[in-house]
Amino acid sequence: MSKACPFVPSKDITTSIAFYEALGFEVTYRDESVATMDYEGATIVIQPYFNANWARNWMAQLRVDDLDEWWKRTEGLAERFEIEILSPPAMQPWGKRTGFLSDPSDALWHIVEE
Repeated sequence: MSKACPFVPSKDITTSIAFYEALGFEVTYRDESVATMDYEGATIVIQPYFNANWARNWMAQLRVDDLDEWWKRTEGLAERFEIEILSPPAMQPWGKRTGFLSDPSDALWHIVEE
């Protein structure tokens, strides 16, 4: 079995970790150079590296079983982390219900219902 483990850009690793923890990710490893986080088998690596052009063009998709239930985790995040909730869950032209949000470093997440 193969799994992808994307490196997520971060302006501030502590803020990024707190953001992803609020979404349900758990830290599985952390040192001064990276933090590995897991959400039900979906693993990401937070790195304290930030390039605005790269971060604003970075995208990932997280697939969840119940998008409406999962989306409740985003309540209050815009104010707490100064992020954008770009679009609440809606059916997309490609046939999947998807919600869009950015993280504190402007990385874009597509949250998709399986």
